Amino acid sequence: MATSRVVIGTGAGQAAGRLNWLGRQLARHWAIGASCLLVAYVGLPLLAPALMEVRWTGPARVIYAIYSTQCHQLPQRSFFLFGQQAMYPLPVIQAAWRHTTDPTVLRQFIGSPQMGWKVAWSDRMVAMYGSMALFSLAWAVRRPRIRPLPWWGALLLMAPLAVDGTTHLISDVLSGFGADGFRDTNAWLAYLTRSTLPASFYAGDALGSFNSWMRLISGVLLGLGVVWFVFPYLQRLLDDSGRRAE
Repeated sequence: MATSRVVIGTGAGQAAGRLNWLGRQLARHWAIGASCLLVAYVGLPLLAPALMEVRWTGPARVIYAIYSTQCHQLPQRSFFLFGQQAMYPLPVIQAAWRHTTDPTVLRQFIGSPQMGWKVAWSDRMVAMYGSMALFSLAWAVRRPRIRPLPWWGALLLMAPLAVDGTTHLISDVLSGFGADGFRDTNAWLAYLTRSTLPASFYAGDALGSFNSWMRLISGVLLGLGVVWFVFPYLQRLLDDSGRRAE
């Protein structure tokens, strides 16, 4: 019976040792794994236009369909690859596709060989999740030197996207997703700045416009806030779990 107890105790100790080792490795390297998953998640929407360009339309349309559940995919607010421009205004999209302001119809346009192919995410989503991937990689490398972000700091970094997204939604609903909403013309901004900037900055969603800058900046700030707040919290949970296991 003594020999049996020794064998059982040794086996249990070895199993506990392996679990402790796995826990330490998870606590040490989980951020790299999370960053790789984010990079893959961000890469697929960019892969869709590349697949369209080489005429692998079946896999490309699968990606468009999957990511359409997470994004409006409006073409006038999306990047295009392999075409003449990085973004196209709504009138150009309507001329190439259908003369409509119905978002359920507009989002179906994925591009053409002349215009290029739409990224499967809007520019805001690319900025938001792309920045999450980049900041998560930076945090994984520099985490011992980065202090956790307080909750109020996370709210401040997320606030611009909440304001910009909400005002865009209200403008789109009131104008019927046309080109005359208060966030389409931004006449209020032209009034406040006395129209000192080019007209192309105020109106529309083209790259370099006020709307484009706001979507990109607010998306990057939200990505920074999420990583800076969530990743240290997860690290602390894993460290505490590892100490309790030991």
